[in-house]
Amino acid sequence: MKDFLVKLIKNPYVLNLLLAVVVACALVFGTLKWLDSYTRHNEAVVVPDVKGLGLEEAAEFFKNSNLRYNVIDSVFSKDVKPGAIVELVPMAGSKVKEGRIVFVTVNALTSQMATIPEVEDLSFRQAYAILRARGFEKIEIEYVPGDFKDLAIGVELHGRVLQKGEHVPLVAPLVLKVSSGDAEMPADSLGLPNDSVPVESLDSEEENWF
Repeated sequence: MKDFLVKLIKNPYVLNLLLAVVVACALVFGTLKWLDSYTRHNEAVVVPDVKGLGLEEAAEFFKNSNLRYNVIDSVFSKDVKPGAIVELVPMAGSKVKEGRIVFVTVNALTSQMATIPEVEDLSFRQAYAILRARGFEKIEIEYVPGDFKDLAIGVELHGRVLQKGEHVPLVAPLVLKVSSGDAEMPADSLGLPNDSVPVESLDSEEENWF
């Protein structure tokens, strides 16, 4: 029996088979240990709530939590300071593994822009509605001398006439110049005539133009 075992072990095919089994076991054991170390089973950290913070300040929180972050998008919100974080994926409070990348959306550093539409020779109601549809919110109506009453003449920003297609921040205070229908209208009477519709009422009717 002993001689048989010796001959069996000395058999090159059997020896190679035994070596293959040993190597396979070693590989499986090593792989399991590596996976356990890589995935850190049963170890989790909480995504910190860094909404409203700037990236530099938020980076410290991510570092302390052993997390990484990546800015994937930017939006514009008037209610959040420029450059501040507005959204996290996974969301704040979620439990994730250490080293996880948190995807961040930040508030844009500058206001969103829109182009000035062609408003000349439109009724001031329609011109106002088109500007609002573009996203402009601060629109003042100013009457100036002109032959045709309530006819839009143009749009100004800080006293400068804006051209069609010009890019302007949505928060810019625009002035919609409108003809009063009186070519001899004195300068001290410029404003909203008594028989014209107040600007406040335009918002409730602007959808009727589209």
